[in-house]
Amino acid sequence: MLSGKRILDLSWVLGGPFAGQLLAQLGAEVIKVEALEGDFARRVPPVLESGDTPFFLSVNRGKQSIALDLKSTEGKQALNDLVRECDAVIYGFAPSVPKRLGLDFETLSAINPRIVVGQLIGLHDQGEWADAPAFDLMLQAMSGVMSITGEENGKPVRFGYQAADLVGGLYLALGTAAALAKAQASGKGEAVQVSLFDAQIAMLTWQAQGWLTGGPLPRATGARHAMIAPSDTYLAKDGKWIALAPTGEPFWIKLCETIGKPHLPTDERFSTGAARIANIEALTQELGEAIRTRTSTEWLAVFRQARVPAALVHNVEEALEHPLTTARRMVEDVPRPGSDETVKLLGNPFKFTGMPELSYPPAFAQDTACVLQRIAGYSEERIAALARSGAIRMPAAAEA
Repeated sequence: MLSGKRILDLSWVLGGPFAGQLLAQLGAEVIKVEALEGDFARRVPPVLESGDTPFFLSVNRGKQSIALDLKSTEGKQALNDLVRECDAVIYGFAPSVPKRLGLDFETLSAINPRIVVGQLIGLHDQGEWADAPAFDLMLQAMSGVMSITGEENGKPVRFGYQAADLVGGLYLALGTAAALAKAQASGKGEAVQVSLFDAQIAMLTWQAQGWLTGGPLPRATGARHAMIAPSDTYLAKDGKWIALAPTGEPFWIKLCETIGKPHLPTDERFSTGAARIANIEALTQELGEAIRTRTSTEWLAVFRQARVPAALVHNVEEALEHPLTTARRMVEDVPRPGSDETVKLLGNPFKFTGMPELSYPPAFAQDTACVLQRIAGYSEERIAALARSGAIRMPAAAEA
């Protein structure tokens, strides 16, 4: 869907690279522009025997890699020559950095009037927040997310993955794609800024809106839903947990019939959604007693037959090896360049006609010469001179 669009990804570590990978998954040509020392994600442990890291592999499929010294005159010129031939630039610098490096929208749009610039920041671009460090755990804490995660009256808990970084990356990719559509229609570029803080506040959706309109302060409720019951996890006879989410009266009645408690929907404690929330402890006891009488395998077969919304709580291994994961091609065997082996990598969540086959994440600086020749029109002699000056990096074999 973004075929024909060329994007320079100057970001590093997680949020920005995740956005770049999403754009590659949508069909764009994404060129990862790394500092001379490479993306820090390449060094986040564990480091595999191949030299790769799971952290880097997870968010850099389908990209090319070049290495430029953006603080040098020659390196900055090389980037500008690429900007002239590209459709978008994305990065995650602190707010004061782009102007200093000549990467702000005003500077880049003077080079290419149709360029889109997508910027991911931590908090804000003004005042005391502009230069403040912003890491995922901080954002989850500041945004209130940790206060609604975990068990009731327990210690504040973070998401199991970096929700602030990854959601910020999602918004960055969405904003960049929308700006590309605008630029294509108008011929004029656009600047899009996404704050990790803004993205987390936005994701509070109905919980924030409930409080803003006079409702109670949202709080952690474990696996329970604060406004819908039953919606919780229950322990089966074999020690495995089953998540039940019979949202709506028809599903609630069907659940009660299936577990052998057809009287519960007419019990005044459980006859309405509000009543079930008010009597949640009694409801949990009733359902818990029933679920403990059979194994998870037995219950899931029964629930599937009756179309009761239920699922086994998987660990990550079970989720990745699930038949549905295979059917949806969300784990793929990808050839590793320079070897006979394949490596299992996460697949593309976007399914569309002509979806690209994403390549293995790039080795550091593997495409520097090729990209500068093909896109910027540099000669081999000029590229060699830039390498000697230290303005660019080439693959280790080429530099030897």
